[in-house]
Amino acid sequence: MAYSLVLAAQHQEHLARPWLVWTVLVAMGAWTALTACAYARPRWRTGPFVAADLGAAFACLFATAAAATPFYLSQAPPLSGYWFAGAALSAGIVWGRRGAVTVALLYGCADIVLRSSMGVPVTSATARGVVLLLLAGLAVGYMAGVAERAEHRFARAVALEARIRERERLARSIHDSVLQVLSLVSRRGAEAGGEAAELGRMAGEQEVRLRALIGGGLPDGPGPPGPGEGTDLREGLRRLESVHVSLAAPATPVLLPAPAAAGLTAAASAALDNVSRHCPEGTPVWILVEDEGDAVTVSVRDEGPGIPPGRLAEARREGRLGVVQSLQGRLRDLGGTAEVTSLPGEGTEVELRLPRARP
Repeated sequence: MAYSLVLAAQHQEHLARPWLVWTVLVAMGAWTALTACAYARPRWRTGPFVAADLGAAFACLFATAAAATPFYLSQAPPLSGYWFAGAALSAGIVWGRRGAVTVALLYGCADIVLRSSMGVPVTSATARGVVLLLLAGLAVGYMAGVAERAEHRFARAVALEARIRERERLARSIHDSVLQVLSLVSRRGAEAGGEAAELGRMAGEQEVRLRALIGGGLPDGPGPPGPGEGTDLREGLRRLESVHVSLAAPATPVLLPAPAAAGLTAAASAALDNVSRHCPEGTPVWILVEDEGDAVTVSVRDEGPGIPPGRLAEARREGRLGVVQSLQGRLRDLGGTAEVTSLPGEGTEVELRLPRARP
């Protein structure tokens, strides 16, 4: 817009109707303000409005025939000048690369028609203008398409991540309650025999179906820790003590954000559930709490038979996601880690480590 004003001021002696030139320039300024406000709103970034924008640009271009002399056109571009490029770039954004190419070619045809009607020879300036519009329109149209596709993919990824996290949360909750009960009923029914065996078989089938429903396709990913500190981790872990479960914790409070303390306690409880399920009755278990200042570690150790090599990977393939979801997934969501160390005949140790959030 400013360049068009400068051209009109520099070559005003070659203007046939100066009042018409300045009328066109005022109209161009008003249209510039209108389109700037309109394109800032997504609902106006439509094909009909771009067509109206192009119509205004071509009208200002052809107004040169009535407002200027032929000599003016031999010294300067049409009245619209580079102002025409605004409509061309808008077409590239809304209509893509094909729209940009079409508008650039139409500009070249319009410039040729204008010069021919005024008796001005067509020069290489027309070709340069078309090439510049082609390059700019293609680049802008391509980048606009890439940005739009990236935005859509990002929105889908955010929605997918939210669904996956909710699925993980439900899977942990189901594992900590329903699956444990179904597994217990299945095992005890098989041991009791008779009608109880049939009940146990049905419970086992439902357990398999439920594991298949909540299993499969749960990728890893970090999660944010909870805000604020103030919950003593020892209080929650003390509720897990029993005749066979011993707790060793610091004498001073181990303060953590409430969600972090609850998550660590739930993970330790899940580890104890695994001991009850896979170890002989009465297996001794120790819970050790270490406060390292910048992190808190909770270790759950048992004197059971241990986990055979490859059993965890096999359980994951079968849809048994207890360790993965109740331990590793829960700690990952809190921003920590869970490691399982076990050797056949030497028991199992689950180490839950949670870094403290920096203030």
